[in-house]
Amino acid sequence: MTSLHTVPDITLNNDVLIPQVGLGVFQVPDGSTQEVVEHALELGYRHVDTAAAYRNEEGVGAAVRASALPREELFITTKLRNGDQGHDSTLKAFDASRRALGLDVVDLYLIHWPRPDLDLYVETWRALEKLYAEGAVRAIGVSNFLPEHLERLVAESDVVPAVNQVELHPTFQQPATLEATRRAGVAVEAYSPLGQGRDLESPAVTEVAAAHGVTPAQVVLRWHVQQGTIVIPKSVNPRRMVENIDLFGFELSDEEMAAVVGLDSDERIGADPATFSYSQY
Repeated sequence: MTSLHTVPDITLNNDVLIPQVGLGVFQVPDGSTQEVVEHALELGYRHVDTAAAYRNEEGVGAAVRASALPREELFITTKLRNGDQGHDSTLKAFDASRRALGLDVVDLYLIHWPRPDLDLYVETWRALEKLYAEGAVRAIGVSNFLPEHLERLVAESDVVPAVNQVELHPTFQQPATLEATRRAGVAVEAYSPLGQGRDLESPAVTEVAAAHGVTPAQVVLRWHVQQGTIVIPKSVNPRRMVENIDLFGFELSDEEMAAVVGLDSDERIGADPATFSYSQY
C-alpha cells in the first residue's frame, strides 16, 4: 500500500503544499464522518475535503482531534455555501465553519459555486482575500468556476485563486475550463474523479487495469495524477479507501493515457455552474 511518504504534494501558486490525493466526504452522514475520516487518516490520508453544504464539518473536526496527528501534517478544505455569498455573510459563514471544524486555521477555503445569477462572487472573493491576509486560511480558491467566471475574478481581484475544484473524470474532461484554469496558474482539483463509478467499465480502463494488475478505479485515478491533477475520491469502503490512495507503484504509458482521454463524451453528472442556483448548497 502507498505510504504517507509516497503521496506527492502539489505546490500551489502561493507555495502552500497540498497532498495530491485526498478523501472527499460529500454525502457522508455527519454521524459516520468521524469514523470514516479517522480510518482514512490511519491509512495515510492527510488531505480531507468537506463543505458547509455537506453538513459534516463537525465530524471531520472530531476525527482530526481524535487522530492526535500533528496539525501541520493535515490539509483540511471546506467551502462556502451558496446562500452565504456576499462580503459580510461570507465572513460569518467562515467563522461558523471554523468553529464546526474546531480549527484555528483552515488550509483551503473555496467558493463552492459561482452563482452568476447573484453576481456576488467577486464581492465574496474579497472576503476570502481578507481571511487570507489575516492568516485565517492558508490558501483560497474556487469550485465549479467556468472560464468566464475565473477570468473575471482574476481580472478584478488582487489574489489569484490557488485551486479550481471542478467535476472532472474520463467522460467529462472540460478541456476549456482546464486550459483556462492552468493558464491562470491555478491548480486543478477533480471531484467525482471516477465519474461516480460510471467511467470504470470501458475497455479502455478495464484492459489497462488487467495489464497492470490494479483496479479500474486505480487506473482512472492514476490518469488524473499523471496529469498533475489533485484528486479527492469519496469512499466509505475500507478496501476502496486503500485502493484509492495506492496509486504510485505503477505508471500509465502515453498510449494508455491517450486511451482514457479518448473516452471524453462531455457528459456532466452534476449541475451546470452556468445555471446552478440552489442556495442551500
